[in-house]
This record gives sequence, C-alpha cells and structure tokens, in this order.
Amino acid sequence: MSDYRIETKCIQSGYTPENGEPRVLPIYQSTTWKYGSTEQMGKLFDLEESGYFYTRLANPTNDAVAAKIADLEGGVAAMLTSSGQAACFYAIFNICQAGDHFVCSSSVYGGTFNLFGVTMKKLGIEVTFVDPDSDEETLNAAFRENTKAMFGETIANPALVVLDIEKWANIAHAHNVPLIIDNTFATPINCRPFEWGADIVVHSTTKYMDGHATSVGGAVVDSGNFDWEKAGKFPGLTTPDASYHGITYTEKFGKAAYITKLTAQVMRDLGSIPSPHNAFLLNLGLETLPLRMERHCSNAQAVAEYLSKNDKVSWVKYCGLPGDKYYDLAQKYLPNGSCGVISFGVKGGREAAVKFMDSLKLAAIVTHVADARTSVLHPASHTHRQLNDAELEAAGVTPDLIRFSVGIENVQDIIADIEQALNA
Repeated sequence: MSDYRIETKCIQSGYTPENGEPRVLPIYQSTTWKYGSTEQMGKLFDLEESGYFYTRLANPTNDAVAAKIADLEGGVAAMLTSSGQAACFYAIFNICQAGDHFVCSSSVYGGTFNLFGVTMKKLGIEVTFVDPDSDEETLNAAFRENTKAMFGETIANPALVVLDIEKWANIAHAHNVPLIIDNTFATPINCRPFEWGADIVVHSTTKYMDGHATSVGGAVVDSGNFDWEKAGKFPGLTTPDASYHGITYTEKFGKAAYITKLTAQVMRDLGSIPSPHNAFLLNLGLETLPLRMERHCSNAQAVAEYLSKNDKVSWVKYCGLPGDKYYDLAQKYLPNGSCGVISFGVKGGREAAVKFMDSLKLAAIVTHVADARTSVLHPASHTHRQLNDAELEAAGVTPDLIRFSVGIENVQDIIADIEQALNA
C-alpha cells in the first residue's frame, strides 16, 4: 500500500481478500488452529515458519489491523495490545530489564507517569523525568551508562506540550538508544514520528483510532530503522534467546527484530492481547479516522478561539492558536492540525472549574478523551489524582486545568454549551 495516500490506506491496508473471500475483514473468534502433524506445529513454536496456532501470540484479525496501523505510521510491523498502558509497558520492557534506566518527558499521561515512576521501579527499571522543553545540555545530563531509551508524547495529555521530536531523536541516537513516541493524540493522520527520527511508536487505540469509545486497546509500531547491533546495548535482541532454542532476533529477523521479540517473547509471557472482536471494531474506527480528525481539529480550533476571547476564561492552551507557546513547533510537526483536545482554566480556580464542568449539558464528564462525543475532565481530580503537587506541576497539570475533548458534533452547539456553563 506504499503508493497510496493515507486516507486510502485507512480503508484498504492490512487486509486484501482473494476471490470468494469476505470483502470486510472477518472476525477470527478462535483461540486455536488445527494442524495435521506435530512437525507442522513444532515449526511454528520454533519460529521456523509463520502461521497461527494460538491467539495469544497471533490472530488473523488482530494481525490485519496491526498491519494497517504499521502502514499508516510507515513502520515495518506492529503489534496490538489490550490497552495503551500495555503498549507503553511492553515498548519499554522489550528492551529494558532490572538494573536498566530510561529517560522520559515529565509531561505525559498520568497513568504512564505512574507506570514508569512507580510500578516499573518495583521491577528494577528506573526512569528520569525531564522537562520536555529542556535544552540539549539538560537532556544529555539525564543519561547514564545503563540508559536504554527515551520516551515522550507527540502532544502531551493533558498539558498539550508539543514535543520537539527531531531534537529528542538526535539526542537519543547520540547515546545509542531509541526514541519511543506516544502518538495517540496526533494519530498518523496529523504526525508520523518516524519521519522525524523516532524509532518506536505507541498508541492508545482507545482514543481517536477507535473513535467511538467502544474498545480499549493499544498498539506498538516498529520503524525497523534502529540498529540494535551497532548500539551494543541490547543483548535481548542481539544474543541467543534460550527460550527459543538460541534464536538471535537481529540475525534471524533483521529489521523486524524488535517487534518479533515483542510478540514471540513478551506477549507470549504476559499475554495482554485484544480480543479479535475489539480489533474488528478498531478497524471500523480506522476507516473513518481521516474524516473524524479533520472535524475534531476544525471544531477544536473554533472552540479554542472562542475561549481565548471569553473574559471568564483565565488561560487557554491549544497549539493551533497563534501566540501559543507551541504554535511554531506545531507548524513544523502538525501543519494539518493537532488534535481535538484543549486545556484551559476558568477564573476562580479549582472551585470554578468544578462548577463549570457540573453545569455542562452536551459535554459529558467521563474518564475518557478523544472520541466522537465532546467530553470534559478535571485531571487534578481524576487522571492525575495520585500525583502530589510537585508531580502535578512537573506534568503541566495545574489545579484549575480543565481538559476539554471537542467531539464531532456541530461546533455551534458545543460553543453554546460552554457559554451557558460559563454563565452559570
């Protein structure tokens, strides 16, 4: 599908039926596949042949959707996971073990912050959080001899920091480690991090990719560009794996070494797979992703402009607004639009923010973001509730911050709802 534009890939990539086969991607709702001999199945277990034998490792429905996402991002391969949290964990855990370290932007989703800073620390993997706007000297100073990766979000949730991907990629590569980017908010419609030097991309497909709040899911995409052998830091990929009869992933699978290990070893042992039915629903969402992203972004731009002129609003963050701190970076990385999420504060602080949210009628207070329906959340009370004040500040979350996810309804109805809630 490399010759087609991204809108066509959203429809056509991943699944090409033969004569007499279903035109729509089928749901292979089966745990197992039958074989005629033990030798045939043995070759699958030894990674000597490709094929299906157990859905925890591979399923045709899941694989077709993963292939579509890989094509959209410009990667060599991808793997679906049961959630975005699982995707973030797997992406790091595939190349880090106890005693290792990685560097992460401090402006990341609250769940990711806890996963990396608390849970993975219990596994012996340490993280250093850095201000995403830090200069090169500060970023370089965060590295250690045992550093194995850098991690950041294209557009931070909910601080809406736009990461300078190219700068971060250059620093990561200078230290012989890959840059992992969470591209959930931008989606490959508005940004393709591999084109700016990133090596691995993760998604919470629960958000815009699904688009309808029906299915929790995640994805990890491998660019195939990072040279694991030359880096000399990743024995899990470059030395024999005893659990697969001494296979060395880089030797046997080349550019697909990272994603093959991720599937054959990490997913095999931890098993955070999506159901084939959820993958099917995700595929339906992907087919309309370009149309929805265009509407999300145009609606959000109009809402951000309205908020920026309202005297009841103390501040607005949206990188599409001229004068926004990240406007110039957005013009570089996100020239066709960023996302439908806006952060803003109302005069009166936390109490006024809560009253405003409770007065909304069209927009719903939900623990979700980035789907067709307009929704709202108070991160300091909800998604980032476990963080202390210093951690909230580092993550770019102030007590009055309202995360407003603009849906694809008529924008005048959305603005009218905001106006009546502000008046209340």
